[in-house]
Amino acid sequence: MLVGYARVSTKDQDPALQLDALREAGCGRIFEEQASGAQRDRPQLRAALDYLRPGDTLVVWKLDRLARSLKQLIETVEMLGEREIGFRSLTETIDTQSPGGKLIFHLFASLAEFEREMTRERTRAGLEAARRRGKFGGRPPALGAKEIEMAKTLLQNPDLSISDIAEQLGVSQATLYRYLPGGRSNLDES
Repeated sequence: MLVGYARVSTKDQDPALQLDALREAGCGRIFEEQASGAQRDRPQLRAALDYLRPGDTLVVWKLDRLARSLKQLIETVEMLGEREIGFRSLTETIDTQSPGGKLIFHLFASLAEFEREMTRERTRAGLEAARRRGKFGGRPPALGAKEIEMAKTLLQNPDLSISDIAEQLGVSQATLYRYLPGGRSNLDES
């Protein structure tokens, strides 16, 4: 069975072109929604995906109607393939049930992986260059040396709970324990 999915981003947009193309392609059921492609929670897409069974094919008018990014598109199509469901885009004439359509998707996946690796490489190079200039990224420490000494002093007071001390220092109990493992029991050792 061919199952269509049509999406427009705003109420001002008309899905008629998509719906006509999906009907012409032979879709027996069409799910339609108005939602941004960047929006992760799209109820009608989820309903379409739940509706599909092995042997069915999800059909869209254009690739960008299904996903906003190449990564999201590839993940969705791979998930469909794992469920033995085909994918077809009418505008780009891609059909993952044909050898050519599978090839196109493997090329997309390779390009996406290449881009991820290039991004990682650029990030590593940027961080290394910053380190050579004496700059270090990341989140500043939650407790400095002064706050750690204050915590040790406060921990010596048995009338104060760990919760009270953490609150006074403006951190969580977990953060306090991360800086002072063992809490009161390790004060003598430090």
